[in-house]
Amino acid sequence: MTAPRTALRYDCFAIAAPGLESLVAHELVSLGVADATAVPGGVEFGADAARLAAVQLRTRTATRVIVRLAQFRAKAFHELERAARQVEWARVLPKGAPFRLRVTCRKSRLYHSDAVAERVAAAIVRGVPGATFEQGAHADDEADEATGATPTDGLPAQLFIVRFDRDTCTISVDAAGELLHRRGYRLAVGRAPLRETLAAAMLVGAEYDAARPLVDPMCGSGTIAIEAAMIARRIAPGLARRFASERWPETPAGTWTAARRAAEAEIRPATGAPIIAADRDEGAIANARANAARAGVAEQIEFRVAALSALEVPAAPRGLLIANPPYGVRVGETPALRDLFARLGQVARERCDGWRVVLLSADRALDAQVKLPFTEVLATSNGGIAVRLVAADVGADVGAAPSRGGRTSPAATKRPRR
Repeated sequence: MTAPRTALRYDCFAIAAPGLESLVAHELVSLGVADATAVPGGVEFGADAARLAAVQLRTRTATRVIVRLAQFRAKAFHELERAARQVEWARVLPKGAPFRLRVTCRKSRLYHSDAVAERVAAAIVRGVPGATFEQGAHADDEADEATGATPTDGLPAQLFIVRFDRDTCTISVDAAGELLHRRGYRLAVGRAPLRETLAAAMLVGAEYDAARPLVDPMCGSGTIAIEAAMIARRIAPGLARRFASERWPETPAGTWTAARRAAEAEIRPATGAPIIAADRDEGAIANARANAARAGVAEQIEFRVAALSALEVPAAPRGLLIANPPYGVRVGETPALRDLFARLGQVARERCDGWRVVLLSADRALDAQVKLPFTEVLATSNGGIAVRLVAADVGADVGAAPSRGGRTSPAATKRPRR
């Protein structure tokens, strides 16, 4: 077994949802990662063990953080086998631990993913005494919600990502364990829940300022309001969960204890301006309140059972009205949604003068019913549906032509290095 190293330096990649690469890069820079570079699919950066822990605890928008272990060319299985045996698997996989593989092959002579997985698994078992291969690789993050063996620490089996592209094999290890949107607080969900990472991205894209009130009139499970309260109080989103890299044999003792203490020291006692989460569904509000309690921010959010037409907002010259309204992907939903969006626009114009209105929308025609000069901030997907984050300031010239440009800078054209 390879002895733990005293000077670790990791080649990291923060996976981002499509369209969020620049936003994630900006976030990592704000966390002190000076070399964060946006590329298609995510953000490249370097880190030692302490920085890797700090980033995983604090990132609100990244999907997953992985670390490259090896990269080599292989055009035949004997080349793959020889190179895989040279990888220091014991650095990141404890003795007797279960592991799983995700393999993709693109434009390579070794194109059979199951055959590649078989060879790599054999190399891992050979390099780590007692390691066990959990069969059933998955090709995407959506399938990772509840897969793999679960060791005693509650984490899924260690994931290794093997990527063949034009005969170059890149092997990476997942540092997170579960996907990073799983903060641990959202046990009660309603229909079509919004991922925590996307809710946080909405707030970042909306330029949320904790000194001004925030109102979500269609809060559902309360995710947007809870993420806003956590931002306002500077609660690191990963404090309530565990990470795969905590159990890596080479991680220096005390790394994660120190990282958590540093994050806890940054927490503020209160949010400042009001945060209001409203929904016409009483059951949704009950779920949202329970989720907020688990997140430790229930006292910072005012929950209301209220229809959109009855929405009341704080008396403030500036604020944020933010929502993830229904998308209308089912047949027959569009007429009712036109009325909903029109009512939202009416409420905003009558009661939110000077405020910013931000929506996650899938339909430009529905946006038009709001009758505000929306600008597209970013484009991504939610549950496989293409969506756009649009923003408008109430009181601005309604007749002005809305911009189609985004506020985030486009990602670089370099290839992702997963």
